[in-house]
Amino acid sequence: MTGCAYLYGFDAFVPPDIDPSVLHPSKEEKKKEETKLYLKEMEISKDDEQKPKTDRRVGGTKAVIFVYVMQALENMAFIANAVSLVTYFSGYMNFSLTKSANTVTNFMGTSFILALLGGFIADTYLTRFTTCVLFGFVELLGYALLTVQAHLDQLRPAPCTDVSKPCEAANTGQAAILYTGLYLVALGTSGVKGALPLLGADQFDGKDPKEAAQLSSFFNWFLFSLTGGSIVGVTFVVWISSNKGWDWAFVVCTISVSLAILSVCIGKQFYRDNSPKGSPLTRILQVLVAAIRNRNLRVPKKEDELYEIDNKGTEVEPDEILQRTNQFRLLDRAAVPMTSKGAPPSMTSGPWRLCTVTQVEETKILIRMLPIVLSTVFMNTCLAQLQTLSVQQSMTMDTRIFGFKIPAPSLPVIPLVFNFIFIPIYDRIFVPLARRITGIPTGIRYLQRIGVGLVLSTVSMAISAVMETRRKSVAVKHNMVDSKDPLPMSVFWLGFQYAVFGLADMFSLVGLLEFYYAESSARMKGTCTAMSWFSLAFGYFISSLVVEVVNEASGGWLASSNLNRDKLNYFYWLLSALSAVNFVIYLMCASWYKYKNVEMKQEENYINGNADH
Repeated sequence: MTGCAYLYGFDAFVPPDIDPSVLHPSKEEKKKEETKLYLKEMEISKDDEQKPKTDRRVGGTKAVIFVYVMQALENMAFIANAVSLVTYFSGYMNFSLTKSANTVTNFMGTSFILALLGGFIADTYLTRFTTCVLFGFVELLGYALLTVQAHLDQLRPAPCTDVSKPCEAANTGQAAILYTGLYLVALGTSGVKGALPLLGADQFDGKDPKEAAQLSSFFNWFLFSLTGGSIVGVTFVVWISSNKGWDWAFVVCTISVSLAILSVCIGKQFYRDNSPKGSPLTRILQVLVAAIRNRNLRVPKKEDELYEIDNKGTEVEPDEILQRTNQFRLLDRAAVPMTSKGAPPSMTSGPWRLCTVTQVEETKILIRMLPIVLSTVFMNTCLAQLQTLSVQQSMTMDTRIFGFKIPAPSLPVIPLVFNFIFIPIYDRIFVPLARRITGIPTGIRYLQRIGVGLVLSTVSMAISAVMETRRKSVAVKHNMVDSKDPLPMSVFWLGFQYAVFGLADMFSLVGLLEFYYAESSARMKGTCTAMSWFSLAFGYFISSLVVEVVNEASGGWLASSNLNRDKLNYFYWLLSALSAVNFVIYLMCASWYKYKNVEMKQEENYINGNADH
């Protein structure tokens, strides 16, 4: 009844304990009340401005379509050359087989290891989009140079027609043109590999539950587009190089990279393109230097006594403040303030004396990631061995299918086709089922996915040993041990080891990309994500060393030029056993790893601010 009286202005219904001035405020009181309301509205407006917002007009699935297209077109050119450049070096440039193989291995390793440079530039100096376009043009220039050399005879040594005489070696100028073009391609593709996954992943907001699931799906379809481009490369482009000439093959690669650049440029209006946030290496060095300089300071027991800047500061990402972890406590000294009376810590200490907790945790994250990187290198060594040794196995087998003979460089199409089939099944069937059980947007955690890939890699090496034992038994049974004729055994027996390793690659590569992107800090996503390519590069670099060491220790398991007399099956069993040991080491590293803990300051302030009002 009292409420009705107040609403309709009936003073008779007002209880005696209420001051009538409340019902009939003076002009001054009204003005004060209006001022309070205005100030509250301004605070709410300010909170709204500070709250991270997602512009639905950009980003999302429509934006990453252009990323997928660029990835497919660029990788089509890269993989086609990766599997067949040995024939170009030996047949066109008169390199020896050993020099040809080493040149390809070095090219592949450089292409992957320089992805760290692309990721660093995308973090420090340029946006993801600009980095992709810039390095795309560098790669385009490399293919154009290789095209000119392959087309003009005077830029190559004379063809080696008489096998009884030494072949004319490439002169200094010809070799310079070759290596310049080759490593321009390596530099260009490395920058694209370092920045393109970031450009795609940035189109999804990991804090939004719906977009978090789409982010996980993005990495699966990113590998799908990579696989699709690779299939075209190892079939269509390889066929052109074998039947139409290498100049035409390089022309196709040049056109493909041009279309890739055009594709990513067309999608520019749809991108959420993060601006560079400064050098991650500088921030890491500042933490190390500050920790050494503050080594005599006592680390306080209370976390709030360590130095941090709130969301109003400029030294941290406004929507990401990393929580302190108990690992590598020596580095916490970098965040212990040395204050003077009346002055804030940042005024009395520089960035090389005092760092924020977030900056310290960024360094800890990178250190925690290193064992994960190193424990996946051996799997990539197995991948490099499988790619080269399986091609040699296939050359002793029947490569006909439906009357069509598959060229040796096109044999990697077998695991690629398996991946092309498995990826949609994994993304559309397995992940939704696992998500219902675990409640995790990715279905299973990143480190679990990588672990599955390592297990499958071990199984694949064991299957390879079994298949090689069977191949050798066929050679013995048909008295073809020293024969150069193909064995009466289909090359598709190798499909078993290829299929399992294709699954291993699907789990591990995507798991690594997703792990590094999700776990790295906002300022180091490019550098950390590129570490997955570093693992691949290091695997390629040490693959030849592994063969040499095994040959030396075993007395020549792989020393013969006749694969039927080699002990390749023993070598595969050794790789399987070492992969099992490597998996145990990985389990120890993964169990020791602590996922990052992020405090979303902006959102908390927004919620608390609204609650107060």
